[in-house]
Amino acid sequence: MNKQDLTGRTALVTGASKGIGQWTAIALAECGAAVSINYHRSLDGAQETRRAVESAGGRAIIVQADVSTKAGVESLVGTTQDELGPIDILVNNAGDLIKRSSLLDFTEELWDQIMDLNLKSVLLCSQAVMPGMIERRKGTIINLGSIAGHNGGGPGAAVYAASKAAVMCLTKGMAKELAPFGIRVNGVSPGVIGTPFHDRLSTPEMMNQFAAAIPLGRVGTAEECGRIIAFLASDAASYIHGEMIEVNGGQLMD
Repeated sequence: MNKQDLTGRTALVTGASKGIGQWTAIALAECGAAVSINYHRSLDGAQETRRAVESAGGRAIIVQADVSTKAGVESLVGTTQDELGPIDILVNNAGDLIKRSSLLDFTEELWDQIMDLNLKSVLLCSQAVMPGMIERRKGTIINLGSIAGHNGGGPGAAVYAASKAAVMCLTKGMAKELAPFGIRVNGVSPGVIGTPFHDRLSTPEMMNQFAAAIPLGRVGTAEECGRIIAFLASDAASYIHGEMIEVNGGQLMD
């Protein structure tokens, strides 16, 4: 029996138009799941993800929604359930640094944007799928943390790091609360991953410096993260609960 077979299950991946979210949707589809591809602004990216999913033989829908708002989340979850059925797997991937800023120059508006997108969205999306999972007494939720949540982040990323540390703590709390209902909650904490996030926010010189600090001598790929997330969503990880899986090439060793 293939314990990573997700045939017959429905997965919702937030922020799935690029990077880790995109590769997570692909990896889940390759394991047999039907996938709801959420995006906020990048329709082209979401369509690219759907094409990749369908090329892998999977089924996917695209749903536009701002997951930092309750209205957006309710629309996203409602549409997914209407078109694909009950949600078995939720991947809270949506998040962003937005921009690098020193703490001295940090604005209240930027604080709210980062916390709403990276942290509040995890709670809102999880709340929206919990009733169905509790009723069926099964389901899995996977949250995206970051190595920044351990070390305070790179230049101008202290608040982003704080938001990811909070996500990692929330993951533990959710795991405790939802375990009695048969719902597994875990997280993946990526290190430096070559994605559009760093294309936009990190210079080539910064990326070289990051790579030099990684024992494996390179940055990671979004595909490597996506495959770990698909594993956590499957029955192959049936006794993994309340954990943050560190995917960083050895940069952080506890």
